[in-house]
Order: sequence, then C-alpha cells, then structure tokens
Amino acid sequence: MITGMLAGKTVLVTGASRGIGLATAVALHREGAHVVLHYGNDQDSARTTADRLGDRVHLVQGDLRDPIERHRVWREAVGWRDGVDVLVNNAGAWLSSSIDCPDTWRLGWEANYELNLLAPADLCRLAILGFRERGGGIIVNITSRSAHRGDDAEHLAYGASKGGLLALTKGIARGFGKENILAYAVAPGWVATDIAGDLAADAAVLAGLPLGEVTPPDDVAEVVAFLASGRSRHSTGSTIDITGADYVR
Repeated sequence: MITGMLAGKTVLVTGASRGIGLATAVALHREGAHVVLHYGNDQDSARTTADRLGDRVHLVQGDLRDPIERHRVWREAVGWRDGVDVLVNNAGAWLSSSIDCPDTWRLGWEANYELNLLAPADLCRLAILGFRERGGGIIVNITSRSAHRGDDAEHLAYGASKGGLLALTKGIARGFGKENILAYAVAPGWVATDIAGDLAADAAVLAGLPLGEVTPPDDVAEVVAFLASGRSRHSTGSTIDITGADYVR
C-alpha cells in the first residue's frame, strides 16, 4: 500500500535529472507520488534516478526551449496516468546577458525569456486547463532570490525572467483560486548545484552566509513536497524564501 502525503498524486517535475529537480523528485516519490521526471540532456542521470526509485516513475525527455517540445512533454505526462495533479516548474538556467555586446545582450534576453519564463508559463497554462477538468490542482514554480533583489550585472535578464515568473505565480493564485487551483513560488538563494559551481565551496562565499554553508537541494525539495501536498491551501500565492537567511525580506 502506498503511503505518504502525496499518495496517489501524479506530479510533473521539470529539470529533474539533477540538482533541485532531482532532490524534489526523490522527496515527492518518498511521499507516495507518481513522478513524471522530465529531463533535457542528462539521460544517464535521469535513468539512474528512475532505476534507484523503482516504480511510480515515468521519464520524459524534452527541450523546453522549444514550444512544440513543451506541449509534447505535457501530453506525455498527462498520458501516463490520465492526468497530472501537480506541476513543479523547476527547469531553468543562469544565463548571461552581458551589456558589452549588442548580440550577446539580445541573445541573453531571448534565451532567459524562453527557458526561464515562457517555458514555465506555457506549462502553467496547460496545467490550468487540465486542472479545470480535474476539479483543481497545484503549481509550484521555482523562482530565485533574484526575483526580489535582481541579479548581478552579467545576469540582468535572468533576474528579470525570474521576477516575471514570480509575478505569474501570484497572478495564477489570484485568478484561479476559486477553481481550486493553487500556486506557490519557492525562491532559493545559493544552492549546492552545478549552477553554483565552485562557489559552493568557496571560503569567502561561505564566510558571508549566516549558516556558513550553501543551501542543500534537499532543503528546497522538502518545501516543494509540502506545498505539493495542498496541506496549506491558504498559503496559495505565497513565496517561500530558502536562502539560509542570506537574503531576508
């Protein structure tokens, strides 16, 4: 018998082959969910995770930068168990948008917009349409502390895209709550993933963090799992900061 606060639920996690997405998939599975584990390029890691978890995992590959691929990923996720109860938009990248070159600036904005904002927005739209038929559902969008404070000079477009995703999450919560569609944002700071790279072990960086360590992906995953359970419906529209007090609003 499957037990846990997500028993019987089907959850799509994008970008789940590594980092926060992988930790989230593991936490959701532990809580009884059937997990659609989306990945882009890292097939080996995705298959290794699926093999480790055993049953209740379905792999879906797709390049979320491509609108056609986004729709296919959603169709395959829905087709596995005739619907999706929870969408976790985790896939994203910290892409440069340097001001020094017009082409680099333009391409940086286009890339950040496509992957970090438009891709999750399209999936949110598809999820909302599906949730209406199921009597409700939950969206958890992984944003960033950059959504609140902006990012550095080389990543202006990244901060703007995450700010857009945060605003989208709030709008969904306000606009579709009466249809039992809930939406939450999770805003991590530095997390020990490949995006952080060597900074996760940099003594100067660690010295400036109140907890003296970069946030482990599991800390983010546990919050996502709780939000995905729907146990705090009236938290819809909220943003949960997970920065180890490095950034406090």
